[in-house]
Amino acid sequence: MTGVLFSGSQVPDQQKHDSIVACEVGDVSVSFDMRKGMLSCGGNPSVIMWTETTVAGLMLGLSRMVGVERFNLALQSGGRDSVDGDWAHIETFASFEEGFASLARIAAAAGWGIWEIVSLDREAEVGRFRCKNGWEASYQRTLSACWGSGMMGGKFAGLCARLFGKNCWAQQVMFQARGDEADEFIVRPSDRTIEGDLERLLAADAATRADLAVALERLRQEVEERRVTEDALRRTEKENAFLIEQQARTIAALSTPIIQIWEGILTLPIVGQVSAARATTIMQALLQEIVQRGAHYAILDLTGVDTLDAETADHLLRIVRAAELLGARAIVSGIRPKVAQTMVELGVDLSGLTTVADLEEGLKGALRSMGVRAPKPSVSSSQR
Repeated sequence: MTGVLFSGSQVPDQQKHDSIVACEVGDVSVSFDMRKGMLSCGGNPSVIMWTETTVAGLMLGLSRMVGVERFNLALQSGGRDSVDGDWAHIETFASFEEGFASLARIAAAAGWGIWEIVSLDREAEVGRFRCKNGWEASYQRTLSACWGSGMMGGKFAGLCARLFGKNCWAQQVMFQARGDEADEFIVRPSDRTIEGDLERLLAADAATRADLAVALERLRQEVEERRVTEDALRRTEKENAFLIEQQARTIAALSTPIIQIWEGILTLPIVGQVSAARATTIMQALLQEIVQRGAHYAILDLTGVDTLDAETADHLLRIVRAAELLGARAIVSGIRPKVAQTMVELGVDLSGLTTVADLEEGLKGALRSMGVRAPKPSVSSSQR
């Protein structure tokens, strides 16, 4: 199929659907493959999205999910990580300024706004950049929000990191979304990192649904790894009598996988029957962890317990009471319907016992009691 150059209404109706329509926009070659429904800019697959509808809706949904601060950090990280091709283009020129000017012409043709270097001091390692009519400012005006142009700042920081050979951070000092002439950034070397800012948010107890999901997934993976390891050790135990004693000690440790799922919150997934000896081991290990970590909550997850007799129920209640004597509130999660029925039939005293449907509900309840908040970001012109 041969590329054809048309402009506007010059494209015949049939060729609109059967041909590759190509043109030059600034320094960028653009082609539309109508048969495949694909767009290419500068030889790279591309997509056109309406800024004030599609992009605005996409970004609003993401910011609601993770919070505005994490949203901005994610965009900055994406901007920094996307400069490999930009830097390769700049390096083909005699100077950074010439290469940046060429890159800016490409960016303008692609709808990224007008980029310019306001000032660049190599000796002081400080750069000041502007972006006018960028897509980030455009969609935020539609939402009546001003979150800042994180991805644009990340790009400028990434380019300066290559230029200065040091980690750089972009500070936005002008915001077109709130009425300034353009978005403007001051970029200089900094110890500040995306990872460090995320740690700061966690330390401030600004927990979000995304943080809870990560914590729960980390726990699920660790418990699964322990289960696989335990199964493998048990199989090996039968095949190699010489290693029985050593493996028995390892299995005993794996049978009490006490995991700190959050600061101040321990969880203990219990699988299988709980004999008197195992109950003693679990109790000793749990109490030791509560004291060492200063835990406020201990979640005993019974999802892996299929059957329960009177002796096992008594052992579990003893573990709960022992934990609470040390000041840690115990929560029991994941009681199966069959187990619950058995406990009722056995007349097990459940008064004062806190139970929840599953481990996630236990974690959320503990976080709420500790005052850890999950912010629900609202669209506000005061947010950046």
